[in-house]
Amino acid sequence: MENKVFVLTGNTGTGKTTVANYLLSQHNVPKVITHTTRPPRYNEQDGIDYYFEDATSFAKNRLLESVEYSGAQYGSSWEGLERGWQHSPLISIVIDTAGAITYARELGEQAVIIYLTVTDATEIVERLIERGDNADAVKKRLDSTEFKRDLAVPVELGDQAYVIINDDWSTTKNQIDQIYNDIYAI
Repeated sequence: MENKVFVLTGNTGTGKTTVANYLLSQHNVPKVITHTTRPPRYNEQDGIDYYFEDATSFAKNRLLESVEYSGAQYGSSWEGLERGWQHSPLISIVIDTAGAITYARELGEQAVIIYLTVTDATEIVERLIERGDNADAVKKRLDSTEFKRDLAVPVELGDQAYVIINDDWSTTKNQIDQIYNDIYAI
């Protein structure tokens, strides 16, 4: 089987990390650990959720893509992909839509793009608060250019992206299982 990466993208709070965790627990698809300069949330651990870095160490990575979002830098490295593929030919990564465009361009068919969204954008606010984001951070995120950009599937992803409306977890799991089965059969 050719190495592939499930690129989980979409707006903040749409369930990208939940889907990555599901792929790991249900299908043993390891997550690529990405890099960020933002501080960890109360339940996050360095080297498990992200590589939490400062601006200097972040700049030393061999990044495939990077973005500034809500005042922090985020990025994924070629080494992260290679480490993931050492464990499994199928891996997953959580990135924004700008990163997903880069993955689609750089990796072609190796990148399986899954765009997650919700029907009601007010659901995003509830999810962000539920996961521990403070009200000021939520407001800043909702006002950001990146948030507005990620509200729709980018034109550059065209027909390549699977679009999942994550309003109902049971339905979402079924759709993820179908995509996994389609890719695994290749």
